[in-house]
Amino acid sequence: MMANKNFYGKQQQTFTGKCVLINEDRFKVELSAFIQEAIDVFKTIPTRFYDPKSRIWNFDVKNHELVVARLKHLRPKLTIEPLPKFVLNCLQIRSNEADIDFDRLDPVLLNSLMPFQVEGLRFGINKNGRCLIADDMGLGKTFQALAIANYYIDEWPLLIITTSSMKAVWEETITTHLPSISIMGIQYMITGKDYIGDARILIVSHDMMWRSLKKLQERHFGVMIVDESHTMKSFKSKCFQSAETLAKRAKRVILLSGTPALSRPSELFTQLSLIDSKFFGTFYDFSKRYCDGQQTAFGWNASGKSNLEELEIILSKKFMIRRTKEDVMKALPNKKQEMITLDTNLSQFSVEDRSCLLGLAEKYREQKGPQKHSALLKFFSETAAIKIPSVCSYILQTLESKVKFLAFAHHQVMMDAIEDIVKKKDIKYIRIDGNTTSDQRKYFINKFQLDDKYKCAILSITAANAGITLTAAQMVLFAELHWNPSIISQAEGRAHRIGQENQVVVRYLIAPGTADDHIWPLLQEKQRTLKTAGLCKDSFGNVTVTKQDNEVVTDGLDASGNRIPDTRTYYMPTKKRKVESSDEIFDDGFDDILSKCSMEAEDAFNDGFDELLGEIDI
Repeated sequence: MMANKNFYGKQQQTFTGKCVLINEDRFKVELSAFIQEAIDVFKTIPTRFYDPKSRIWNFDVKNHELVVARLKHLRPKLTIEPLPKFVLNCLQIRSNEADIDFDRLDPVLLNSLMPFQVEGLRFGINKNGRCLIADDMGLGKTFQALAIANYYIDEWPLLIITTSSMKAVWEETITTHLPSISIMGIQYMITGKDYIGDARILIVSHDMMWRSLKKLQERHFGVMIVDESHTMKSFKSKCFQSAETLAKRAKRVILLSGTPALSRPSELFTQLSLIDSKFFGTFYDFSKRYCDGQQTAFGWNASGKSNLEELEIILSKKFMIRRTKEDVMKALPNKKQEMITLDTNLSQFSVEDRSCLLGLAEKYREQKGPQKHSALLKFFSETAAIKIPSVCSYILQTLESKVKFLAFAHHQVMMDAIEDIVKKKDIKYIRIDGNTTSDQRKYFINKFQLDDKYKCAILSITAANAGITLTAAQMVLFAELHWNPSIISQAEGRAHRIGQENQVVVRYLIAPGTADDHIWPLLQEKQRTLKTAGLCKDSFGNVTVTKQDNEVVTDGLDASGNRIPDTRTYYMPTKKRKVESSDEIFDDGFDDILSKCSMEAEDAFNDGFDELLGEIDI
């Protein structure tokens, strides 16, 4: 054995290096370990710069080939990964300001556009009508999309793919701001049997689109708008595959989403491929570069994140324009975020209650993969029942303040409890959930916006987080959290948007010792990821922490800046209960989309709620 070892000799240690873009002009080389020979090469590059903070060398992009060529001489000790071809191709794109003939636009629509919306119009035309408008909620993405589509009116008919709840919004916007289009030429597709041959503008839901794909293909739509494009985050879904088929035939494709990635970079690939299907190559190429894609025992895992600074550059240069309210609406009132620690006490619970909570928490910590997701959902469901007394107590306090407010919840049992307490106080309110029709939504919204007697809007966080304006409210309460930070941001945007004249106070009602303790840090981590990629500017890291009696307490950070985990010290008594079975947990019908079972669940639930299938993602 020793002889064989001597015969083959000592195996040489190998290292890797990777080139990553840090801005449009410079890139860095990340080494897996300190390699003196590589440092010696770096010192020969004219545009070298050493960053003492990160301890990484970076160079001018013009020297990319030179750096890679010289590092290749260090093989086999060092293997270098250059900038991908698609990154280099993107850097060649120059901002050519197109000469826009504004006379081609409907004058009513043109005069309705704010200056930053005209900038969005310019961006869309510079991208030849294939782009993603990812402005913050409430900044008029609808107007910008219609303006871009109107610019290419000679290539119509126009197809607008949206959610069922947004049908009325699109119809009203078109009839009001595009009077040059006859109302007879605007059609909403209700069934697959509808005749659509005369439609200049056809509005179709995500669900109806894939059900009537063949009929839509026969109409040959030249311009296409995809609203809430983030719902097509799965490239295996029928909804995305249908949109992809139509996008390949259309000359112009305009995507709209205030939250293009709900929690991780992998969700962007399908949307970007609708704009340019060849740019990144395959999902494997994209996910390996930006999702820390790795082969595991369960298959290819693309749930991570990597090179997000580079991804942000690619998005803004090639695909996407994104502005926040703070960027463009300097006069928009501030949004104040507060975390309210509900006043509860574990010792007042029955033995069964305490055992239930502790057991669910322990099960969640022990599980991994899909089982961990399922465990959190069970814990989340039980948390809803646990929080009801404290949440209702806080709702009563809020009602006394006479301020108009929105109350978001996830589970029906929580919404029912809030509705009961508001009814008992004989205060007028509205409720919008998954059972509310489009006509009812419009009626309820008008009531809340125009009638001062309506003080409370009880809203489903999955059914009412987009497509509605409720700027009459000055406060937004989250009776329950949601594990996607973008869903929460969308919900907050119902009140904090154009038309709001007062400061908006957002309060997250947290019950220590429940699933909230696990979902809150999960939200913070996901938001940090989205922020790094330029997809989010909000932060849960600086939220003011307050007790239920509004006495300000610690900010939740220790001396090192780490979050202090909540303990099970605040509870209120509830009725005795046992853990519900898994069949009873998913009471709202949308929590079935879990990990590897997502495609099977979609096939089982294609009953008109296709646009919601992509939203549940832990």
